[in-house]
Amino acid sequence: MSSENKEKFDIEYQAGQAAFEGGEYRLAVQRLEAACALISQNSRLGGEAQLWLVMAHEAAGQNNEAIALCQNLTRHPDPETSKQGKRLLYILKAPQLNRPAEWMTEIPDLGTIAESIPKDRRGTTSMATQKRQRDLTELEPLDLTQVNTKDNQFIWIALLVVILTLGGLLWLS
Repeated sequence: MSSENKEKFDIEYQAGQAAFEGGEYRLAVQRLEAACALISQNSRLGGEAQLWLVMAHEAAGQNNEAIALCQNLTRHPDPETSKQGKRLLYILKAPQLNRPAEWMTEIPDLGTIAESIPKDRRGTTSMATQKRQRDLTELEPLDLTQVNTKDNQFIWIALLVVILTLGGLLWLS
């Protein structure tokens, strides 16, 4: 392979990986297919690029293409690529399990919330907040004659217990 083809391959391969990791699966398929066309399919690096292409096909929803390419990879000359191809084919052909609806959480579409409705906007005072503030200002003053201010000797009992405990610890040590 010429150095020019190697550079083009590296660019396409890295762009395909970046697109895959960024969630742009259709672009990843395009870039990885271009990379695979620039390198020998039977080389170790060609096999690695094809493995990435299998994953990109699967992520893009092109299951048949992913399985077909993965079946070819099981017969790849590089033993590591062949082994990974077999593992990936096993995963791709595994049956899909049905999940009960109660296991799933539906995420609401927040793009449909109207900005003009004040109760849906964050940072604005709602009617409940305004009512709470009004209730606080309308509180009756507290009658202090009804408050029990008689000393119930609790502090002295607590202090005595602490002193006895510390004395007992000093005596035992």
